[in-house]
Amino acid sequence: MLELSTWLGREAVAVDNPDGRGPFVLVCDHASNWVPPSLKDLGLPPGELDRHIAWDPGALELARRLSGLLDAPLVHATVSRLVLDVNRDPTHHGSVVMLSEDTAIPGNHAISVEERSRRVQSIYEPYHRALAGVIEQRTAPQVISIHSFTPVYRKEQRPWHIGVLSGDDKRLAQPLLELLRVGGEFHVGDNQPYAPTDGVYHTLDRHCASRGLRSVLLELRSDTIGDEESREQWALRLSRSLRAIH
Repeated sequence: MLELSTWLGREAVAVDNPDGRGPFVLVCDHASNWVPPSLKDLGLPPGELDRHIAWDPGALELARRLSGLLDAPLVHATVSRLVLDVNRDPTHHGSVVMLSEDTAIPGNHAISVEERSRRVQSIYEPYHRALAGVIEQRTAPQVISIHSFTPVYRKEQRPWHIGVLSGDDKRLAQPLLELLRVGGEFHVGDNQPYAPTDGVYHTLDRHCASRGLRSVLLELRSDTIGDEESREQWALRLSRSLRAIH
């Protein structure tokens, strides 16, 4: 059962297709750009919460389509990562950021220990309890995390269409890299544009490593999943590849 936070006024996590019977569990850590009204947009000017600093545009829609194609449960956050990033350990400096890319986040400056603790207790902990519950209901599921990244980062063009991220366990990542590179149509990054050393693998490390579960994190360049047709094509492509590996 999900947990309603009286402070947030909503549950910090949602589970789509909870009874999905496929071999995969999908995760979307940065699905939402919603900020509680009490935080007053974290002091940011209008429009800033639409940017990638607040969420991963297109990721949730893609994950939902994949959930349908793979009959997989999908666990996703309902609160912006600018409030608290569920894909960072609460002790990590990136858990509650004061600067995202080159943008200052005024509402996160000098927050009290009590405020930080409130965010952890009402966002991070329910999110990870829900994900653990979904995983524990299944026998050795394979966990796929869906993210998106910006085409340009600090004036630098990023060439990858998709990044396949993994730690020491390459059981999903290596065959997926090979399948996605067939034909040379796509520029596929191997731990690019991010890698676990950047701290982005926290959710998968927390839930998969100790259980010996196969996992992979997929980063789609946001301009390649910016509309329904492109998301559908990527969802079909990824579902075929994942089924072939399984």
